[in-house]
Amino acid sequence: MPQIVLKNVTKRWKNFYGVDDLSLTIEDNAFVTLLGPSGCGKTTTLRMIAGLETPTEGRIEIGDQVVFDSEAGINVPASKRRVGFLFQNYALWPNMTVYQNISFGLKNVKEELPVLDIEAKVVSDLLRTLRNPERIRDIAEECRGRDGKMEMEKLYLRLINTFTISMDTAKKLYALGIQDAQDPAGRSREETGKLQQKWKELEDAHAARGEKLNEKCEVMVNGAVRRQVRKLSREEIDLAVRRAARVVKIGMFMDRYPAELSGGQQQRVAIARTLAPQPQVMFMDEPLSNLDAKLRIQMRYELQRLHVETGSTFVYVTHDQMEAMTLSTKICLINNGVLQQYDPPLTVYNHPVNLFTADFVGNPSINFLNAKGSQGEDGSFVFTILNGQKVCFTPSQPIDMKEWFRERTVREEKEKQQNQKRAVEKENKDEVFQYHIDTVEEEDDSLAEESVPTDEDFVLAVRPERIRITEKKEGTLEAVVYGAMPSGMESTLKIRVGDYLLTGVIFGDVTYPIGARVRIDLFGREVLLYDRASGRLVTGGTIQLL
Repeated sequence: MPQIVLKNVTKRWKNFYGVDDLSLTIEDNAFVTLLGPSGCGKTTTLRMIAGLETPTEGRIEIGDQVVFDSEAGINVPASKRRVGFLFQNYALWPNMTVYQNISFGLKNVKEELPVLDIEAKVVSDLLRTLRNPERIRDIAEECRGRDGKMEMEKLYLRLINTFTISMDTAKKLYALGIQDAQDPAGRSREETGKLQQKWKELEDAHAARGEKLNEKCEVMVNGAVRRQVRKLSREEIDLAVRRAARVVKIGMFMDRYPAELSGGQQQRVAIARTLAPQPQVMFMDEPLSNLDAKLRIQMRYELQRLHVETGSTFVYVTHDQMEAMTLSTKICLINNGVLQQYDPPLTVYNHPVNLFTADFVGNPSINFLNAKGSQGEDGSFVFTILNGQKVCFTPSQPIDMKEWFRERTVREEKEKQQNQKRAVEKENKDEVFQYHIDTVEEEDDSLAEESVPTDEDFVLAVRPERIRITEKKEGTLEAVVYGAMPSGMESTLKIRVGDYLLTGVIFGDVTYPIGARVRIDLFGREVLLYDRASGRLVTGGTIQLL
């Protein structure tokens, strides 16, 4: 499967930028999730890659093919990009059976394909199947009802899935009578001889025309596979449908109509329909949003398995961070049309590059603490946090803040120059994320307190699970349980420290009564330090009370 490369892709409507100068590479066989709040540009990005939306400028490559280039005037239509698209609405035809829904798109395929000898393909599949006559007999016995009669639909399905053959081939295999023979091995040898004779006749016929058959029963001339513009044969369509149905485990529903299926089963049909043409890339736009919570979790496992079994590249749109964390090999986090971070899930969670990423990823949300102070000669920082509490922040890696501030100035100057080069002024301007701090009275908009932050203004960020309830007094803060929500394996607490509220996740089947006095330890576990002016991550480290 190919990799996908986006270079400086922009989509705007007048002076509103849906996607702004997006560049990223989606590796071969990756499962990339486009994550972000509603209206951030996720679906627009997906539609541009798929060819359903035309970028304003930029370049998109799928494998070694340039599918869009604004400067070269290239815009390959969606039907020629060999991609599959799974929509939020499954869009199944209600008047068609499951089989007809999956095969519908395949019947309309007309492109340059290898010339396939269908008769030889059937003979080859039968010869391969007859190598295991005992297995054929065992499957037949397992498909007999209590009255001894053969359940034909079940039998055909088992033969199809066991030997990877079409329905027509399964019926011909049953007609050979291997399952009813007293000596299945002898009957198999007898039928194999007849089929080998038929195979030789087909090979001789091709040889007379200067042709050969390869192991896939494709016609070869002068050592190369012969190709021609054609439609798929009925055998090819059936094999493709059965293959896709086997992957998503819906082979038993082929004769049912969508109205006779549950939501999860309908979704599997939609996935099978997308998989049947064997697309280069699978695009999915919030496909689980119509399912209930329990079924969504189940389908996440199915999508993981599907990704591994198909070996396809998956690009998945969601606003649900839990889906992104559990499914992705990489998360592409977007806000206001701008790429915020593109990293593996645990990197995004543990090392968010800015305040927006830190706040968006994680449930419950991360705790933000205003910190004022500066770096000392030994490389550590002395900050004032919460209600005037003095702390020492020690970076996990040495950092020179003078150099960091210089690089920030250079970066901001480059961004300013880039903004000036835009074709039109951007209506939806990029601004520093307005983070919030919980207080007893109300949720405080911290950036409104000081319009122009100085180089001494920072933000400390602490994940809820890194706050611990402890018995020790040294190096801890006194707090009061303000709210508690036990869920069995963990409890989510609102903890009051002075006028501020912190969120903590305490693991274990323990409960904390509201109003209980506790001591909390958030020092000694890694916390994150952000520059308040730019909202960018400075470093991680630990803090100690002074």
